[in-house]
Amino acid sequence: MEKAKNILTSHKFVRAILWLAGILAILAVAVVLVFGRRGRNVDIEPVIPDNTTIIDVKSGDSLSKILSSQGINHNDINTIAKVLKDKAGITGLRADRDKIEFVRESDATDAPIEKIVVVPGPWRRVELTCDDAGKWDCNAIDIERDTRLVYRQGEILDGDSFYLAGMRADIPAGILADVYDLLAFEMDFERDVRAGQKFSVVYEENYHDNKKIDNGSVIVVSFDALRGNVKMYRFRKSDNTIGYYDPNGNGAIKSLKRTPINNAKVTSSFSTRRKHPVLGFTRAHKGVDFRAPTGTPIPSAGAGRVVARGYNRGHGNFIKIRHNGSFETLYAHMSKFAKNVNVGTVVKQGQIIGYSGSTGLSTGPHLHYEIIKDGKHVNPMTVKLPAINNLDAANKQKFLEYRETLDKAIEGLASNPKSFIQM
Repeated sequence: MEKAKNILTSHKFVRAILWLAGILAILAVAVVLVFGRRGRNVDIEPVIPDNTTIIDVKSGDSLSKILSSQGINHNDINTIAKVLKDKAGITGLRADRDKIEFVRESDATDAPIEKIVVVPGPWRRVELTCDDAGKWDCNAIDIERDTRLVYRQGEILDGDSFYLAGMRADIPAGILADVYDLLAFEMDFERDVRAGQKFSVVYEENYHDNKKIDNGSVIVVSFDALRGNVKMYRFRKSDNTIGYYDPNGNGAIKSLKRTPINNAKVTSSFSTRRKHPVLGFTRAHKGVDFRAPTGTPIPSAGAGRVVARGYNRGHGNFIKIRHNGSFETLYAHMSKFAKNVNVGTVVKQGQIIGYSGSTGLSTGPHLHYEIIKDGKHVNPMTVKLPAINNLDAANKQKFLEYRETLDKAIEGLASNPKSFIQM
């Protein structure tokens, strides 16, 4: 009996050891898998050869300053600058964006320079070399992009702004800014955004060697606004010009923006009867006021010509722009005007014309914005604005075919948001 008991106890002990060994083996495999996956996702920094010096362009740097610091003489500096301008279209360096590589014949700090590489962004390299006769030449190399279309969708929740909802939907800040610019032609982000509204964006991600470098353009944007669904498609016409169009192929970019300053809060709406906050009596408020701290840049709502720039008691510093035969816009209470913006100046849509302030009859810094149509003031938030860059018949047919193909692809992306379309 005692012997049988000892054998039973021994079997239990062996089984316990085997069970523990199995658990440890499973844990070991899991650790290998987890850390193995992490290891494969770690970006390995490229090894810089000993004979290569890389200089990141900083504020205050110039081409002459950087080349001189590497021992290049004055005559060669002038020649290199001319070659870059004539053959590569490079006339200057951009701080915090561009960089220059110097490749020497050996790793000695005073070794002759074999090659200079100007890198004006992630998708272009300009290689400069000097032959035995001392003549400099350059070769511009465009780096091939692996462009992928990705899909993001979101919903406005209680207390949300579009920006917060977009960030929660994992839309990059730069893409959100582009979406703001597009939708501002149709929407007032202060009044048109409500809980429950859904939106989606299709945009480009650019890769090189299977590593994401940057984001590209917004391809499709859709927003369930109060006035109905707003949808825009990016399309290249037969002449290679690019625009945004609604689902029917009509130009989606209007000649004027309803809200010149993105994401600005409306503090006073257009009204035929409003009690003036300074004067104290009721009169028409012929524009819309947007809250904007002093110094906020004010972009022109559309392309046009400055027809008035000055000061009066009511508007303070103001600018008036004529856009075509029917439309004008006015911007008031500016703290100052932008340089080189005077009466007669032709401005582009989005060009900075001044800076917000509180000049004239004003209780605080803001932008007062008016739209005048055929000589009469109209509500910027409701007036029908003319589209620009409409498609002709041939391009419209191509667009409709393109839109149909793209919509089918988007259906696949929507059902599998982690997938992408290879361009």
